[in-house]
Amino acid sequence: MANIKSAIKRIKQNEKRRLRNRALRSQVRGVVKAARAADAAARPAAALEAIRALDKAVTKGVLHRNTAARRKSALARSVAR
Repeated sequence: MANIKSAIKRIKQNEKRRLRNRALRSQVRGVVKAARAADAAARPAAALEAIRALDKAVTKGVLHRNTAARRKSALARSVAR
């Protein structure tokens, strides 16, 4: 364990952020999975919801913008089929 006050604080901050990021990443994965599994009628609405979740994850710094763009593109292709 760290002895320096600033290092102790940094450890606490990192743990909080890790848990928040993990929860957000998990939520995004679930929404994307649901969009892929949705039937043809519900897929466009589910894809929009997934795209929104991906954009929010980028805004919060959980995902890189190129990663989100790649996943959004794949979703859009699956909806177009």
